[in-house]
Amino acid sequence: MNRTPHVAVVGATGAVGVEMIETLERRNFPVGKLTLLASARSAGKKLKFRGTDVTVTELTKDSFHGIDIALFSAGGSISKEFAPLAAAAGCVVVDNSSAFRMDPTVPLIVPEINAADVRGHQGILANPNCTTAITLMALYPLHQAFGVTRIFASSYQAVSGTGAAAIEELRRQVQQITSGQPVTREVYPHQIAFNVLPQVDSFLDTGYTKEEMKLENEGRKIMHHASFRASVTCVRVPVYRAHSVAVSAEFTRPVSLEAARAVLAQAPGLDVVDDPANRRYPMPLDVSGKYNCAVGRLRLDCALDNGLSFWVAGDQLLKGAALNAVQIAEELLK
Repeated sequence: MNRTPHVAVVGATGAVGVEMIETLERRNFPVGKLTLLASARSAGKKLKFRGTDVTVTELTKDSFHGIDIALFSAGGSISKEFAPLAAAAGCVVVDNSSAFRMDPTVPLIVPEINAADVRGHQGILANPNCTTAITLMALYPLHQAFGVTRIFASSYQAVSGTGAAAIEELRRQVQQITSGQPVTREVYPHQIAFNVLPQVDSFLDTGYTKEEMKLENEGRKIMHHASFRASVTCVRVPVYRAHSVAVSAEFTRPVSLEAARAVLAQAPGLDVVDDPANRRYPMPLDVSGKYNCAVGRLRLDCALDNGLSFWVAGDQLLKGAALNAVQIAEELLK
């Protein structure tokens, strides 16, 4: 791998694409040259990188010649079509969609957990689902110490996980309600302002949604833990940015609060914010724009044997997407 790689961002004008560009700059990633790719309608737009305007060009099947690393965040159908073309052109793809996550030939990476898996790539690496990544930042260190068997979890997912149009929808609906106008909706099937929607992604025959099963399926792959079980309810909440997850986890070995706290305090990429007496616990507002996830509300679970309950929050555009992708690219250079 070139020490100062030619990097492409695919889906550069989207919410995650913009974060990827900023993250490359903020982490001083040794970009030799940056190419920004997007759909025909975004071509010609200019985005800043290191103080210079970079013009967005249209994504085509010939876009990848001479590019070393491509960070994809343009949706699953684009990834399925273009990632194999990029890999064939000698480029290493870090894909943010769900297209390749469960492909046995594609490593699924959270660098703090399974960075070594990067070495097994065949041209494509996958970024996990945002809720999975944020949950595992707290769960995996506990698993290493105590051996997790199963979790029960509920997510509190921000509208920015759906994209820029959803952020605008929440903002518009709040305005409509406070000024007494009828509420209009385009992105979500129901009003999101002053409401919560117990549906993220489409429903499966089991009654779970696709999003809800990602935590179990992707968690097994990332943690190398084939028998891990997760029963999850994913909920969209009227928050602009940053996801939170309430987790009850059961372990094979006895857990004490002191031991759990000590483990989490040592975990990379994670801050312990756990002082209930002073009303200190992780909140979306506090983790928005931050690289680290935060964990708190630690307590022994009163309904599980060897159980621990906790609350974890993280910026899903960063650790859940752009930051994790750039960290994978950093592993490629090592």
